[in-house]
Parts: sequence; structure tokens; C-alpha cells
Amino acid sequence: MMTVCDSEDLRPGQRKLVFVDGRSIVLFNIEGTLHAIDNACPHNGASLASGQLDGCMLRCPAHGLRFDVRTGCMPGPSGLRVATFNVHAVDGKLAIDID
Repeated sequence: MMTVCDSEDLRPGQRKLVFVDGRSIVLFNIEGTLHAIDNACPHNGASLASGQLDGCMLRCPAHGLRFDVRTGCMPGPSGLRVATFNVHAVDGKLAIDID
């Protein structure tokens, strides 16, 4: 696990871009539940950090593809998937499992 920020830095409704071992990762706090996904869209590598979030569905700002931040999957049978990471709150800090 890699510590990435203080728990206070990610309140419900917020997102945060962090860098871990050369990877760009976006953390989300959706109604108190923490999620983390790779910041690169699997379609063309566009940054997902500024995408529109509707519930747990994140829209890629480049071409509009949608990904569920809980699973990393697109709705439907397309097969495109963004990497997800487990997030843990430990002693007032947030940590991500990179493996």
C-alpha cells in the first residue's frame, strides 16, 4: 500500500488526482465510499480526472466513453476497462493498493 494523502483531503463529493510510482490515479469520494481509477482512458489515453461524474459513472472528457468508478467497466459488452485500485483509510491517511 502507498499512502497518497490525508483523509481530510477527500471529502464526500470530491475527487483528487495523485501520482504513485509514476502512475496518475484519480481518487473519488462518492457519498463516503472511496474509489480509485487509473487517470488514462483505455480508448486513447485521455485524462479522466476532469470527466463529468454522474453517480458512479464517469464520462471521459475526450470522447464521452463512460466508466463505472467502482468496477472500471463500461456499461454494455464493449470490453474496455480502466484499471481500479483499492483505497484504504488508515490513521487519517488514504492509501492505495497498486499491485
